[in-house]
Amino acid sequence: MKTNLSSKITLTRIPQKYYRPENDFENSVLTRMEKIPTNIYESADEGALSIANEIANQIRKKQEIGESFVIALPGGRSPQSVYKELIRMHKEENLSFRNVIVFVEYEFYPLNSASTGNVTHLREALFDHVDIAPANIYAPDGSLPKDDILKFCREYEEKIQSLGGLDYILLGLGRASNIMFNAAGSTINSRTRLVVLEGAARKEAARTFPSVENVPAGVITMGISTMMRAKNAILMAWGEDKADIIAKTVEGQVSDAVPSSFLQNHPNAKVVVDLSAAYSLTRICHPWLVSNCEWDNKLIRRAIVWLCQLTGKPILKLTNKDYSEHGLGELLALYGSAYNVNIKIFNDIQHTITGWPGGKPNADDSNRPERATPYPKKVIVFSPHPDDDVISMGGTLRRLCDQHHDVHVAYQTSGNIAVGDEEVIRYCEYLRDVCDKYAAGDHSVKKKAEEIINYLRFEKVENGEPERKDVLFMKGTIRREEARHGCRYSGVKDDHVHFLDLPFYETGMVKKNDLSDADKDIVKNLLLEVKPDQMFVAGDLADPHGTHKVCLDAVLAAIDEVKDEEWMKNCRVWMYRGAWAEWEMDHVEMAVPISPEELRHKRNAILKHQSQAESAPFLGDDERLFWQRAEDRNRSTAELYHQLGLASYEAMEAFVQYIPLR
Repeated sequence: MKTNLSSKITLTRIPQKYYRPENDFENSVLTRMEKIPTNIYESADEGALSIANEIANQIRKKQEIGESFVIALPGGRSPQSVYKELIRMHKEENLSFRNVIVFVEYEFYPLNSASTGNVTHLREALFDHVDIAPANIYAPDGSLPKDDILKFCREYEEKIQSLGGLDYILLGLGRASNIMFNAAGSTINSRTRLVVLEGAARKEAARTFPSVENVPAGVITMGISTMMRAKNAILMAWGEDKADIIAKTVEGQVSDAVPSSFLQNHPNAKVVVDLSAAYSLTRICHPWLVSNCEWDNKLIRRAIVWLCQLTGKPILKLTNKDYSEHGLGELLALYGSAYNVNIKIFNDIQHTITGWPGGKPNADDSNRPERATPYPKKVIVFSPHPDDDVISMGGTLRRLCDQHHDVHVAYQTSGNIAVGDEEVIRYCEYLRDVCDKYAAGDHSVKKKAEEIINYLRFEKVENGEPERKDVLFMKGTIRREEARHGCRYSGVKDDHVHFLDLPFYETGMVKKNDLSDADKDIVKNLLLEVKPDQMFVAGDLADPHGTHKVCLDAVLAAIDEVKDEEWMKNCRVWMYRGAWAEWEMDHVEMAVPISPEELRHKRNAILKHQSQAESAPFLGDDERLFWQRAEDRNRSTAELYHQLGLASYEAMEAFVQYIPLR
């Protein structure tokens, strides 16, 4: 089974010369906007391998001369692939960690249980799998008495210096540019200290805890000066959700508002990113500003949209002067005039708009994103959680049903951990009252309801252990019935609603299992049963808790195994985005207009998911509710089309086609 096909999705063909220049001269030209040496890799796995190789080489060099290798390591998701590669090297290439001394960069404080701490996660991710001496692992203690914190922080810094300082510090990057837990406003002189977790930092920390409420009040973290004194610093970032902050870090001004930008003043710092995280760097996003370009339709569209936004003009009003003054003279040479480029891109974008997402029957489809035949189509909408379908493409879903296509919705996970305990208490109290009224003689159900109520109200302790099975059942049932109601409201038949409950998700904890054949086979069996003509899948890799990516990989792995079936050869796969972002205009291949009435229906469908309103544990960094985010995003997409000179719609949902790998 191919388990990571989502990482091979290339929406933009980025010429290798932009991120692998042929010589030093080309590199200096391309990177002249960049203030930190930045290495770009095609995938996160390749980037992680390069970091692991560098660390391994430095460990071995120190071993040869009989010295210790001192390194600071972070927790979180970014370094996981680096740690996996180091473990592989230890097991397969005899890489020893006997001379390695590790300083853990931060620990949450106060910890109710060590099992929920960062150090425990690092043991599971790395330390327990290599031959590092336990005495060589130094870490903040999340259970320190409050009066001892200042003393500990001072001694932690002194211990680092007594060992000769850090040879390397490996760094992740938060969405708000925080390094470790040094948030905006941290000074360059800051050292190891206790930081109170607030705002975005608290929400980001919630990824490793059951909910925001379970995140400890603070964290003991190394400071900016600790980082700056390290002999070498490597900042890593993977995925499109880190693109904007990487651009600010690498190309922006040094400022305490962007703590990661302090690395511009480090003598031996470098940044390692994948193409997705590098997307907002000038040489990747706007290459015409630093180099001659290899122009294709998508790059031309991106350049024209950028030029429209820069000049405040719609496409058809751009002039030769606009092109020449903003670095796009190459396009004038290729096409002869601004008008020729304008009309080409205007028509290109115009043809993405369709009110028939399943294809318009008995119509000329040569300039439409979907085929006219077959009609009606068998359609499967894959939804990672039990509400992503209506949040992300609720208008399109309803349109498909109204246009009489045979629509199935497949909910890939139960979403049970995203239901707050108070929701379960409310439903159990309702269940108890129903039993009192209509089943007074049957005490088993009432007893179970009261048991769950008492457990959640008075007995439950967050200790990092999996949630109880009966509580998970209640939470999963709440989400299942909300999803069923939302589907029914949107026009989907009851027997066309599928709850796949993929096993990777069912851990009862925030941390999930890896994708397995069992997950892929469940999706594959549904595909073989329905044999769809059209599929919609969540292509949102910026999902704050990572489930979307695993769900996408499950579908793509299943597609890979059935791609030679006759029905699959004629099936189109469309990717939608979730609540956090929309496709960039240069990628959009289908845009479905939504009327004011349809937008109201979409809101109502989202509101059927009552447990995911304000009390939902995983709302992410955005304070808006899901229906507000969805409407704002859809209206922004429509407004962008209007600004480019196309028709003005109330809202739009956008899609990109996925082509299975051959």
